[in-house]
Amino acid sequence: MPRLFTALEVPGHICQKIALLRGGIPNARWIDVENYHITLRFIGDVDDAFARDAANALSMISRSEITLTLDQLDSFGGDKPRAIVAKVRADKALLELQAEQERLLRRLGAPPEQRKYVPHVTLARLRGASPGSVAAYFGARGFFPPLKFTAEKFVLYSSRQSVGGGPYIVEAEYPLAPIAEELQLNRLRA
Repeated sequence: MPRLFTALEVPGHICQKIALLRGGIPNARWIDVENYHITLRFIGDVDDAFARDAANALSMISRSEITLTLDQLDSFGGDKPRAIVAKVRADKALLELQAEQERLLRRLGAPPEQRKYVPHVTLARLRGASPGSVAAYFGARGFFPPLKFTAEKFVLYSSRQSVGGGPYIVEAEYPLAPIAEELQLNRLRA
């Protein structure tokens, strides 16, 4: 049974910049740079028939490229921090793409996503990290300069069941229309 999720890939030059933020928290498991991504929809463990249906349905999505901005470091878990993340500014186009995937996959029979969507890149998974060590990590990092890039596609990833952090395999790629091309199409439709 494959474990599937959809995501936006993070370009190499952005990965290299955020990789410089690694280290400084005892017992943190830092994600390998080649596995950085922005999850759109976790699908989970599915049978091969559902995987094929999902891959086909996702190919029907027609959206424009999305300009994304990583704009802050944060942690998930509150008083029991479980992850260090680089948050992505919640752009309207990003939220619409994620919502469309949520609707489409639910129509196929996937259970609804239980958590509110918070776009981010996971940098580290934490086990037993104290809130103080996480606060010290953020204090040592200072200002986080916004990092911008354009997502030209989204992907369907599979992963093996593990503790997390990869390796991930691209099962399918779905191009997003160049913004200029989308503007031209909208003018023709008007």
